[in-house]
Amino acid sequence: MKKLLEKVNSPEDLKDFSYLELESLSSEIAEHIKNVVSKLGGHYSSPLGVVDLTLALHYVYNSPNDKLIWDVGHQAYSHKIITGRRKEFLELRSKNGISGFLKRDESEHDIIGAGHASTSISAALGLAHARDRLKESNNILAIIGDGAATGGMAFEGLNNLGYHRTQLTVVLNDNSMSISGSVGALSRYLTKVVTNPTYNKIRNDIWNLSGKISESDNNLIRRLLRKTEEGIKGILTPGILFEELGLRYIGPIDGTNIKDMIDVFTSVKEMKTPVLVHVHTMKGKGCTKAEKNSVKYYSLSPSKKSSSSISNYSNVFGDALIDFAELHEFKCVTAAMPIGTGMDSFTKKYADRYIDVGIAEEHAVTYASGLSAGGILPIVAIYSTFMQRSYDQIFHDCLLQNLPIVFCMDRAGLVGEDGPTHHGVYDIAFLRSLPNIIITAPKDGNELKSLLLSGIKSNKAFSIRYPKGSSILYDPELEPEILKIGSWELLNHGNDIAILAVGSMVHVAKSTLKLLENDNINITLVNCRFIKPLDEKMLEEIFKNHKTIITIEEGTVLGGFGSSILEYASFNNIRSRINVLGIPDKFIQHGPRNELLDDIGLSKNKLYTTIKEILNEEK
Repeated sequence: MKKLLEKVNSPEDLKDFSYLELESLSSEIAEHIKNVVSKLGGHYSSPLGVVDLTLALHYVYNSPNDKLIWDVGHQAYSHKIITGRRKEFLELRSKNGISGFLKRDESEHDIIGAGHASTSISAALGLAHARDRLKESNNILAIIGDGAATGGMAFEGLNNLGYHRTQLTVVLNDNSMSISGSVGALSRYLTKVVTNPTYNKIRNDIWNLSGKISESDNNLIRRLLRKTEEGIKGILTPGILFEELGLRYIGPIDGTNIKDMIDVFTSVKEMKTPVLVHVHTMKGKGCTKAEKNSVKYYSLSPSKKSSSSISNYSNVFGDALIDFAELHEFKCVTAAMPIGTGMDSFTKKYADRYIDVGIAEEHAVTYASGLSAGGILPIVAIYSTFMQRSYDQIFHDCLLQNLPIVFCMDRAGLVGEDGPTHHGVYDIAFLRSLPNIIITAPKDGNELKSLLLSGIKSNKAFSIRYPKGSSILYDPELEPEILKIGSWELLNHGNDIAILAVGSMVHVAKSTLKLLENDNINITLVNCRFIKPLDEKMLEEIFKNHKTIITIEEGTVLGGFGSSILEYASFNNIRSRINVLGIPDKFIQHGPRNELLDDIGLSKNKLYTTIKEILNEEK
């Protein structure tokens, strides 16, 4: 018998399905997601939790004429499958395959690309205002998770939406989790709404009664029912937050009941005011392990035959925090990523010295500035790509105030299968232009620990960037050292070319040296662990003894470390040849990290070829 999923090539194909068939289709889609993600990696519990919701939305609305704006994008696997990408989903996150997030150039159903949280409501409101200006009549929906809804930008969008009274539907996908659990007052508020049995029973009775009143009946009855519901809601729910913001609140709706959701969205579709539909979903639905532990199954890594026994950078960072906590006073800050940043072990031992502010990077940095001004050193751990969201706070609230904060930027460089929304390639460039900050990158796990200790002792704003994955070399018994600010490390002395390598590229350059030795080529290699300030004393010697310099970094070439070397040469009237290697001025797509690095010339073999070409040109 042909599977139902094989009959679905567009959302239009859902319209003829019965409710029973939709339930069966939901199971097939969930199974398809589980099979693919288990093999290729990707988000797991979140997309499983919204399969039923996605089916209901595509059943009622007519995408792409009706615009479905998915927040973050990791909710949208079933959306991709339903909108004609069922077969392509078999290559999810693979090089040249479909993205794990929404992409405008991938499908006309992906209205706005997304990989960062809390953007959907603002984007949807802009689309709605464009629709109204052009006198169009389509529906626009923002689907946002409860974790993303804690972000400040989501509140800004809701505030503006309520003020303008624009026809737009916000679907709040409430699974009580973001990545490591939603935090804050909104999360508590939603929990109270969902778990209030008295309100839910009365609400359902009112909705049922309202549905029995025909259009010809007196509108007074409908108004009385609405006023009754509002009064009861005001008594039994705390603050009626969304109604006070100017949105019609409907819910909570069972996000595992497709028929109920279809009924609700069919009614909502006709409303001409801003509406918030609160849908209570189950993260990891259909997978018992994911239902019980949605944090552990938030995402899966691609299946591999073997894995390295060397600790990754995140784990080294977490271990170092625990080691240093006994001797140094500090407080750790993260933005909804305690596990991803390696802080989870620290939080269990030092719960009173840690705060997760939720998806609120701007707040995290300014909060940290307050801590610092109050006499407590903050250690802020946020992924490089998300640190971009707090740029003004770094400038205005930290550096302009000359406050000591240690910024630890995980996932710096290319992150592989998550693609351009998550590659951390701009932090060197955007931080380097600001005064009052030290910028560093370790070559391995041992040096990460030393740089972290150096940052704690520096009494300055101090940033450390490190990549996803293996820390190359880490000995937990090795004592860290306090490194002199601005000091580089000479790893090899040669005469032909000098390579100035940053962070993850030190290991690549060292591997290249072995290839070059076979050709009797002697290379000077420097570990430029301090990106700002430069080690000007060593740099002066390098320029004095080498005609050609190569800089290599896992960051953008525009304004990055290589640019600082070009600037130094210009300021000092140095005419040496300088080749800047790094990430080119384009968005790097998703794929295995090693392959992506090779594509842009940052692998040992490509670096070897580049050096040979340079030497041949100089003959």
